[in-house]
Amino acid sequence: MADMPARLAEIVDEFAAAPRDLVLEMLLEYSDAIPPLPDGAADREGMEQVPECQTAFFLRARVTPEGTVETLFDCPPEAPTTRAFAGILAEGLAGASAEEVLAVPDDLYQRMGLAQAISPLRVRGGTAILGRLKRQVREQLG
Repeated sequence: MADMPARLAEIVDEFAAAPRDLVLEMLLEYSDAIPPLPDGAADREGMEQVPECQTAFFLRARVTPEGTVETLFDCPPEAPTTRAFAGILAEGLAGASAEEVLAVPDDLYQRMGLAQAISPLRVRGGTAILGRLKRQVREQLG
């Protein structure tokens, strides 16, 4: 059984160890970590919307021929918390194998201690983002 990607595990540990009053601030630092959509992807072709998010959020996970996962996220700047979830995944899953992505625990955000820092609705949105990414990876592994 694969473990979650090392970088994501580091991020989880950093958050879990942080004082509660810093968690939100740390989270929002990741809202700038989403790489911009590549040219040609601006029309969101092939991207899936995550309706659990309160804002228009789109994602795509692509398993490369080498077996690593590329993530693509599109989220408006006025949704910093949701963007931060995507930023954490973008950074934490960079270069990860499909098996490592599937090994990410579904309660990732609870493990990070975010359930106390942000609303349950937002945690649910973040959990839905992860769930859809994993489902797309599973479908491509077929």
